Amino acid sequence: MAGNVAVPLYQQVKEDIKAAIEQGKYKPKEKIPTEPELSAEYSVSRITVRRAVEELCSEGYLVKMQGRGTFVSSPRVHRKVREGKQIQGFTQCCEEQGMKAGAKLLNRMIVPARADEQAFFGLGQDGLLLYIQRLRTADGLPVLLENIFLPYMEYRELMEAELTDCSIFGAIERIGGRKVEALARRTLEITRASAEEARLLAVPAGEPLFYLNAYFTDREQRPVCIGRQYYVGSRYLFEI
Repeated sequence: MAGNVAVPLYQQVKEDIKAAIEQGKYKPKEKIPTEPELSAEYSVSRITVRRAVEELCSEGYLVKMQGRGTFVSSPRVHRKVREGKQIQGFTQCCEEQGMKAGAKLLNRMIVPARADEQAFFGLGQDGLLLYIQRLRTADGLPVLLENIFLPYMEYRELMEAELTDCSIFGAIERIGGRKVEALARRTLEITRASAEEARLLAVPAGEPLFYLNAYFTDREQRPVCIGRQYYVGSRYLFEI
């Protein structure tokens, strides 16, 4: 009969840090000690500490912020995938959970519409779209890259509109007079963060991301916008 198997050192360190998080020693959004500090505290190598921390990051307990250190994760943003294809915006999700939604404008330009976009919006081959990219945060933590596409002629005023720390759906309603209320179709996939996506979202390259491709309409099923969003899997939860 085999004897008792010793628990690897990294696993012991991992379980101890996890217990400290669950018991409130390390609170949400609090920075944990550095690798050298943890190495000294547990009398183990930095390689052992690094493996323990990486596994806790992959399980959603910790998050690495490039240039800032490693922090205890905030509670994940929960988004309800509602019946009847009704939609719930990111800002609304955060407000319902007592979190502060943030938005930083990254890009805004006019782009040619692709074939599927032309079909959805009823545009000709020369149709143009307004492309808006923002980084969305919850309590200051990067959660998703928001990529929105709208018919340029209808929403050209958004080229100059203030889009920092506001709901994109709210801005669309103010400019176009139509409210985003439903989905014509959507797909949800798992992908991995590119180097640029990882830099913007403050995660390691290759981090699992949700990719949501959604075609939004108003109440009368008239097309409003297309969203192609990348969500950090460890910071976001879809309730189906």
